[in-house]
Amino acid sequence: MVSASPAAVAPSGGRRAGRVAEPFEDVGQQRAVVSLGMWIFLTTETLFFGVLFFAYTIARLQASEAFAEASRHTNLVLGTANTAILLTSSLFMALAVRNAALGTRKRAAAFLLVTAALGLIFTGIKLAEYALDYREQLVPLINFAFDPRYASGALVFFGLYFVTTGLHLVHLGIGIALVVFFAWRVLRSSARNAARSIETTGLYWHFVDIVWIFLYPCLYLVARS
Repeated sequence: MVSASPAAVAPSGGRRAGRVAEPFEDVGQQRAVVSLGMWIFLTTETLFFGVLFFAYTIARLQASEAFAEASRHTNLVLGTANTAILLTSSLFMALAVRNAALGTRKRAAAFLLVTAALGLIFTGIKLAEYALDYREQLVPLINFAFDPRYASGALVFFGLYFVTTGLHLVHLGIGIALVVFFAWRVLRSSARNAARSIETTGLYWHFVDIVWIFLYPCLYLVARS
């Protein structure tokens, strides 16, 4: 007869404390490693986006007038709306983490789904903005026409604009997929069982929002402050 592993049984007498995967000794160690792994991943992502922000800073110092003129052609209304949407999504993500920790399954799933919906709304607005950029001939290498006095600097600005916002959109898409998955998992099992995973996903979601908070003034407010 095979006995239950000590890590799977609570000291109080038989209640499961959580699933422990190899090679972890207990749930606490497993959770600590998962959190550390996410923080390391976010650190590498910060360095990755940091290189892009550094390139933006150097280019802006070299062509400040062209960057200001190019920034005037970004859609401030859509950019501001998306900023508000992402900040609101962070609130709902925090509520989902809180309710998952409390074990309120339906509320946790509902908040996760609202978070994902807001992410999808952001994506739709951003794609619509890309379509407007194309129509206004602001897409480098594909359809670009600008005032010849600022054309070279504007080309760099919009190159960085599409690279940074495109990468942000990819990260957001991954976040949406994770949020929807854990909403499904919560509805099928227990919120408490998924609480730690939801908390880790929340860290990723907030990171994506923070990246946008830095992108917003760099791309939309250069000439509007």
